[in-house]
Order: sequence, then C-alpha cells, then structure tokens
Amino acid sequence: MPEPGGSPGLVSVARRWAATLADTKGVTLPPDELEQLLRRFALDAAPHLDPAHQGALRRFTALYAAAPVGIALADPDGVVVEANAAFGRLLGTNPDLLRGKHLGELGAGEHDATRLRAGLAQLGITTEQYTERLRLEHAKDGPLWTDVTLVRLPGDRAGTVFPVLMALDAHENQLLQERLLHQNVHDALTGLPNVAAFTTKLESVVGTGTGEQVALVYLDIDGFKVINDGLGAGVGDQVLRGIANKLSAAFTGHYDGHVSRLAGDGFAVLLHGELTPNAVVQLVEQAMDDLREPIYLDGHGIGASASAGIVVRPTAGCEPSDLARAAEIALHRAKEAGKAQWMLFDPELDARDRGRYQLGAVLAGALENGEFSLIYQPTVKLARPDEIAAVNAGLRWNHPEKGELDSDEFYPLAETTGMTIPLGKWLLAESLAATARWRERFGDAAPDVCVRLPNRLAIEPDLVLLVKEQLDRHGLPAKALRLCADPASVLDPHGEVLDSFAVLADLGAQIVLTVSGSADLELIPHHRLPVNHVILSGPVIDVLADDPAETDVRHLQRLVGRAQELKLRIGAEGVRTDEHAARLREIGVLAARGPFVTDSATGDEVDELIARHAG
Repeated sequence: MPEPGGSPGLVSVARRWAATLADTKGVTLPPDELEQLLRRFALDAAPHLDPAHQGALRRFTALYAAAPVGIALADPDGVVVEANAAFGRLLGTNPDLLRGKHLGELGAGEHDATRLRAGLAQLGITTEQYTERLRLEHAKDGPLWTDVTLVRLPGDRAGTVFPVLMALDAHENQLLQERLLHQNVHDALTGLPNVAAFTTKLESVVGTGTGEQVALVYLDIDGFKVINDGLGAGVGDQVLRGIANKLSAAFTGHYDGHVSRLAGDGFAVLLHGELTPNAVVQLVEQAMDDLREPIYLDGHGIGASASAGIVVRPTAGCEPSDLARAAEIALHRAKEAGKAQWMLFDPELDARDRGRYQLGAVLAGALENGEFSLIYQPTVKLARPDEIAAVNAGLRWNHPEKGELDSDEFYPLAETTGMTIPLGKWLLAESLAATARWRERFGDAAPDVCVRLPNRLAIEPDLVLLVKEQLDRHGLPAKALRLCADPASVLDPHGEVLDSFAVLADLGAQIVLTVSGSADLELIPHHRLPVNHVILSGPVIDVLADDPAETDVRHLQRLVGRAQELKLRIGAEGVRTDEHAARLREIGVLAARGPFVTDSATGDEVDELIARHAG
C-alpha cells in the first residue's frame, strides 16, 4: 500500500536521495553542488509523477495556448510570468515582452492601473472574480477598451494562489453580442424578424392601450410543398427569400408595418395607427398581386399565391392572444374557401365556427359514451310500395346539449379530426348487426341494408378487411350489404377505391353509385366499376317534384335509358310525394326513398315498418 506523499516509486526515490543528502560526512555542501544534486533528484523523480496530473497539466497548457481570449498568468505578487498568443495579439506586442510587468502596469493610464490593482487586492477577500470594462495599453494604437476578468488559480502547494487576467476587445465583444442578439430575433433564411421578435412587437403595440387601431395579417403560401418537392429545397428556400422581400416591400412604410416569418411558409404582418379595414385589405391585395409575379430561378418562372387572414381592432382592451387567434381563424376560413384569397375576421362567423369546432373536439368521447345511434330511411319498390327493397342506415348524434344532430352536421368535422374511420366502422358494425336481427326475425322478407361510405372510409386501404370482418362476425352473406359511394370517392387519387370495390363485388356485396347527371353515370363503363345500382339524386330528381318542364323529363328519360343500357337497377332519393314517385316510375325508376315514405325512422320504427311490410 503506498505511503502518503505520492506513488511507491516516488517515495523510494525520495528516501534514496534523502540518504544521499544526509550522508555528507560532516562536510557542508557548496550551493552549486547542492543544486546539481537537486537537479539529479528531479530528473530521477520525474518518471514517477502522477500520470493523471501530467495529463491535466498538458490539457491546461494546450487550452491556454489556443484560447481566443487573452490570458496573462502572474505570480502571487501580480507580476506577469506568462502570456498567451491571444493576449499578445490583443495588445499588439510579443507576449514574451509582457513578462516581468505587474498586471497593474497593463492599464492605459493611472486610472485604469489603479482599478486593476484594486481588483487584484479584492481577489480572495471580497470576491473570487473581478470583472470590469477598462482600457489596456495597446503597443501601437494606444488605449484599448477591453472587458477584463481577474480570477485566482490554485498553486502547486497547498494555500498558494496565482492571479490570472483574461481580456477581450470590448468592441469585438459588443459586435458579437449584437450579432447573437440579431440571430436570436431574426429568421436565418429570410432575414426577417422571427416569431420571438414578432411576439414581442405584438405585445408592445397592443400594450400601448392608445386609441389607435392595430391590424394583424397572417399569410400562408398556397401549395408551397409543390415547389419544394418539385424543384428541390434549395429552390424552395430562394422562393421564400423572394416572397419575404416582396412582403417587406409591400408593407414596410405603411402604418409602421412589421413583417415576420413565423415558420415554414407562414408569414405575419403587423400594422398600427390611424388605419381602416379597407386600407389594410388594399395593402393585402397589392401584396398578393406582387406574389403572383414570377420569380425566375434556374430557368423556371415561379409564381406564388397566398391565403390571408386579417383582423383589425382598437388597441385598447385588446389581448395579443385574442388577436393572433382571430387572424388564425380568418386564415383558416380563407383556405377552406379555396385559397388564393383573403378573409376578414367576422365575430359572428367565429361564434358559429367555435360551436362547430367544439363539436369536433368531443366526437371521440361522444362515440365512446354511446351518444350515437342509427337512423334509417327505407327504400320501397315503386311498383309495389308496400315492399321494402332496402333500408339505408345512417348516423345520428344524440348530443346532450344540442339535441339530435344529423350526419351532415358532424361528418365534415370528423374529416378534420380524423374521426371518420372510427365513426364509419361503428356505422358498418351496427348496421350489419341490425341486418342480422332482421334476417333472423323476418327471413327472406328482411331487406338489404345500404350503408353510404363517407369519402375517407371509401378510400381506406383496409376497407375490404373491415367489411369482411363484420360480415363474418354477424354471419351474413355479402349480398345482404349494399355499399353506396359518390363519384368524388371513386375518383379520389389517394385510395384504392376501384380495387376495393372489385374485391367486394366478387365477395357478393352490392355496389351502389349516386349520380346526378350523365357524367357521373359514364364513370361506370369508363372505369369498369362493378356497380349494381345507381341512385339518382339532386336537381335531376327535384325538377320532377311539381309540374316538370318537357326538357327536364326528356333529360331524365335519357339518363334512365342509359342506365338501362348498362343493365343497372335504378333508384332515386329525395322523392317528396306519391305523385313525384309516380312520375319517376313512368320513366323507369324502380325504387325510391324520401318523404313520400318517411323522412327517417329510429331502430324501433324501422323494425315495425319492416314487420308491417313483411306481413
């Protein structure tokens, strides 16, 4: 076990040389001879020094030499014993020439020298670090403003400390701080103020509480992903810089305009002063016109359109978060309306939309809590109105506060919140469960069930699996199910609707397409759709409700004739009266649903209706 004082090797060396120094045979050694002995002792002991200590010493030496900060090491009295290259560059001299000078002598004048000496005196007494901006003497340029820090480093022996002076050019330090501050509040790509700077500016303007108006405009570039993916991210970055320049030119100088890049292809404009909504709209329209002018990059003339949301309010009583939310809502409405346009925030529309969005936010909980039920609409054969051909099943939301909500009130929200698939699965499962009950009770007299697929469910890649699982679960043949889709779902490029319908038709399911004109009908032969039934819908049916014009009748006759050529069974929806149904039957429509039978029926009501018709 090593003895105190170092490694075993070093202790052994110390003992040997102690014996040598002690054995002088009573003769006093001259100083030069003693020095030689001590040098030999040091050389002998060096290999036994602690490797970790030596490694730390080498690392400190390398750091000291390479540091960009000027460093001067002094002895306990404050006299410079070493200065690094950075300190020499800072004072315009060879660092070796600084050795032997007192740290206080580095001050550019008596005042600076006194402050340096005072700082040295305070070290270890009132402070462990002394920092001050003062002047050091530059060898060529004279007084140089620097940021000086004095600290103490421990010495080799316990209780010894050595002062260290570190210095930076105050001007360069200030420039660096300004550059870092600029980077913190500006977007690196466009050079515009970033979201942090925008937020600060918005809070500042709104916080004035004066009687002036404030306008906030949010802009998103329409279809920027097409530019970025089609021409590359490098071109996309250049386009964003061009857009930033155009927006700055359009708004800077008007009502203290402040343009910022928020994120991605989103920008914000803040205006305030004696302004009106019309004045802001004119500026926005001019900016949108400017954006449409092509930017030429790599031989491509690239134009951009933008959607904009605008809100104008008095600064008094205005909250930044409310202003930002209003601009975001107006922007969202502009996009929903078709993009490439602006929308001014409307409080009444906002109240309506807020109610809608609240519904969308709680859809998942409503489904879990059993607030949905099936609502039915029977389809009867026009030749025998007492016979039900099929029952259309849909969703109804029994909202605890708003009452009964039909599907057109919540399906668009389900598309937005991603709830279409869960709702569609529930509709399919419950519809087939009801069908299984009807077949068990009424046998062959039980009608088929028709489920209208919302677009998101129609394009679902696992549609076939979903349908097959539910059919098997309820022990139903596929022919008991009719799946109804609209032309938009058939043409949707994001799914595999045609393949799914082909497989489902092979299983025996009946595919139904709603059509409102010849173009819809021609999708069937064009895409070879495995459609069994078509449902005529919309104006083509509505015009026959009262006293129809001859041209309307001929148009519907041609449509029905074409469907017959395609060997399709023809139905209609929205049929209002018995007379309306009779006119459609004369033209060749086989079955129909609508108010002439019943607007809608609950589960119990449809069970009773089926029982009556089966009887």
